[in-house]
Amino acid sequence: MSRTRLKQLPPFELEITDLSHDGRGVGRRDGKAIFVSGALPGELVRVEQTGRNRHFDEGRAVEVLKASPDRVEPRCPHFGACAGCVLQHLSEPKQIAAKHGVLMDNLRRIGHVEPQRVLEPLTDAAWGYRRKGRFSVRFVEKKGKAVVGFRETNPRFVADLTTCHTVLPEIGARIPELAALVDSLDGKRTLPQIEFIAGEQGVALVFRHLEPMGEADRGRLVEFARASGFAVFLQPGGIDTVHALWPEQVDLSFALPAWDLHLAFRPLDFIQVNAGLNDKMIARALELLDPQPGERVLDLFCGLGNFTLPLARKAGTVVGVEGDAGLVARARENAARNGLANVEFHAADLARDLAGEPWMKAGFDKLLLDPPRAGAAEVLAQLPLKGIRRIVYVSCHPGSLARDAGFLVRERGYALVAAGAMDMFPQTAHVESIALFEKKGA
Repeated sequence: MSRTRLKQLPPFELEITDLSHDGRGVGRRDGKAIFVSGALPGELVRVEQTGRNRHFDEGRAVEVLKASPDRVEPRCPHFGACAGCVLQHLSEPKQIAAKHGVLMDNLRRIGHVEPQRVLEPLTDAAWGYRRKGRFSVRFVEKKGKAVVGFRETNPRFVADLTTCHTVLPEIGARIPELAALVDSLDGKRTLPQIEFIAGEQGVALVFRHLEPMGEADRGRLVEFARASGFAVFLQPGGIDTVHALWPEQVDLSFALPAWDLHLAFRPLDFIQVNAGLNDKMIARALELLDPQPGERVLDLFCGLGNFTLPLARKAGTVVGVEGDAGLVARARENAARNGLANVEFHAADLARDLAGEPWMKAGFDKLLLDPPRAGAAEVLAQLPLKGIRRIVYVSCHPGSLARDAGFLVRERGYALVAAGAMDMFPQTAHVESIALFEKKGA
């Protein structure tokens, strides 16, 4: 049945019994699961069906007939349309409890493992925390104006945001200014996105443009940069084409004060989006790994050195490996600027054959890894883990962590000693987590 036809069906009442991994309420109608946006467990809602699949249906709550005691009033006026935050209607303690539940369910169901100890969830600021992200941009002919925001729940459309409460206030409150700026440009139809990133010295915006930008538009962007205090970069092509428009020199960096570190980065580099949670996450990772002065530690997917450099303050030697050569170069620069001589970095694709890599032949006492969503199956299968007594695994996807945990426990002789959730992205369904593995008998 088509989506248009589904919209003509009358709404129906549904009891919600669970919460899905993507933040939708789950109920059953005639034995078939229905995923309902805007609904919470324990609620009775009136549902408009929006999708039909072989094994499940989809819908959205158009009326809450019996509310959950955990329901709160969403702060954002765009909740329900913008897909950036799908859990604003759930109280913050219940959000992290739900994410913890997703983590534990994945470990049991996918990895067939359970931690010996459950870690207390890590949380920090629930609003105004996001220091890096990407706004989609679209000039909508029917509206006669530019729209700047995150994608709607229907990803074909861009949410017309007037504000955003999860990004840093100096950015979230100025989205209408960005839309007006785009409206003023001759090339407004060829700007697909604006990326933002914030360091301690200010905010940088990267304007992606699909056609060469004229002098008049460049002048308007410079004028905006001077008036707003934002640094403006242009990106006419790939990542390597990013260059400063105004000012010519931009200092982008963030501090890790507990370890007396400053890390410099470039506008499109990966940094953890939640600065306060990042500090707590590093502290927990180091506490779990417990690096000692005489030990060699391997840090995989090391990026700019977010974990590597704090580890180097504690361990004898730290080796960081990352697939992005540009990030490796910045990590080396960060080590030098912080006076760390006991750390080295290597560029390597960790999903490929690593037999020829010199660092693979060196022995290590402990391992930290923070892989992308796909996890670390390929590199874990190759690593000489015999001498590694302790592993700390930082994960941004509970499913891949669970899969890799099963491998480490059943095939490589480790015990899953501890695991817990971390709320890196409050108000969203994203689940960040951390796990500790120890070699059995070590």
